[in-house]
Amino acid sequence: MVKQVSYFQYRTLLFTGIVIFGALLSGCVDHVHHEITATKVPAQICTKGQQMTQTMLYFGLNRPHGPVISSTEWQSFVDNDVASLFKEGLTVIDAKGQWLGNDGTVAKENSKALVLIHKDDKETAIETLRTRYKQLFAQESVMRVDTRVCVDF
Repeated sequence: MVKQVSYFQYRTLLFTGIVIFGALLSGCVDHVHHEITATKVPAQICTKGQQMTQTMLYFGLNRPHGPVISSTEWQSFVDNDVASLFKEGLTVIDAKGQWLGNDGTVAKENSKALVLIHKDDKETAIETLRTRYKQLFAQESVMRVDTRVCVDF
């Protein structure tokens, strides 16, 4: 004689079976932990052109104490400091920046974004520009963002 199983018993058995099956499968999971850091960037393979670095430098145009950095002062910095270190070329973009200062206040200011495409031998030149600008115009910082890119002319 076949014993009838109630709907409740059927659901209980089904749920129990799913839990047991899941527990058995959990032993098959690879428990390797992958560490992700901002400094580990996979090598990019360029299908066209060559691999280079794009560096974006962000320069604020407000002095902490004193007048705004004028377009003449900015252009003088580009002509005398930037162009001599990056003869291959550069791009300047007008920007509006916002950042949190060391004193805890939010600063909003006109800015310049300097785009440099270069090989890996320009580290010293880039840091020289950042330091020079901070000294010339009493800036707390010059933000730098580096990205690996494929470049073709």
